[in-house]
Amino acid sequence: MPGTVKWLDSCSGGSYESQKQCRKSSFAFYQAVRDLLPVWVLEDMRLMEVLHWEEGGRVSTYTPSEALLYAVVHDHQPYAHYLLSHFPTEALAGPSKSFGCCQASAPHLAMAVRYNRASILLRILKTIQEFPTGQRDLYVNRRGCAGVEGGKTPLHVACELLRPECLGLLLGHGASPCALDGGGNAPLDILLQRVAENRQDLGAELLCLDSLLLFLPGELRFRSRRQLLEGKELWRDLLGEPLFLWLSGSGPPSLFTCSMQVLIRSLSPAQFPEALDELPLPSFLKPLDLKWKN
Repeated sequence: MPGTVKWLDSCSGGSYESQKQCRKSSFAFYQAVRDLLPVWVLEDMRLMEVLHWEEGGRVSTYTPSEALLYAVVHDHQPYAHYLLSHFPTEALAGPSKSFGCCQASAPHLAMAVRYNRASILLRILKTIQEFPTGQRDLYVNRRGCAGVEGGKTPLHVACELLRPECLGLLLGHGASPCALDGGGNAPLDILLQRVAENRQDLGAELLCLDSLLLFLPGELRFRSRRQLLEGKELWRDLLGEPLFLWLSGSGPPSLFTCSMQVLIRSLSPAQFPEALDELPLPSFLKPLDLKWKN
């Protein structure tokens, strides 16, 4: 203990070399999560003050929220599941200032989408289902940090990065397909922008678009409609006639889309995506076929 106290004192107000050593020790926990060490080892390390150094010489333990961010980045699924099971509220709270510039955002969902950690994302969404309704809706639709995520919700990030599995999970657990990001764009605007940028080999774009369409309301409101109308020939080729007519406001959605929307809306978020298997449809017709879930 005397050695530990002396070490902490050096972190708080010591020389540059002492603070450099503190930073190096702080990085040890990150390395341990990266190396996928066992959960019990990581929890012992997380609670050691000597392993967490912040600007200004402050030492403390890593919070469950900060540990979960590391688990997401390195896809340490057992550790993420442990943190969410034992500290659901703390794990999904905002991290300290040393982990992000915006304390109002909860970055775990966006981080899981950005790194395409579908399994951990599902676990986070299942944990959120235990929150009160208002808090749950606020969390899943919260805009990210303006400096890092550009004011995007997790659903916007999934559209921007073309993450179809993440997109389907977010929508199935209550993410709003009509939410606007900091620039006033709906998720549909983001996807149409990706379609326009690529124009060839649109597999991922159209897969994401098909998933989003299943959750859209009857009255569509998005900024890109004018672009569709101004470039009719191009968008007809990219989207196909039926979808172009619907999105441009010139026709209704297809009967198939309407039928799938009714089925999807009958599913409880608490049973999503497991309830997809119970739909009375052949597998090739089932919407949001999240093959990884098994």
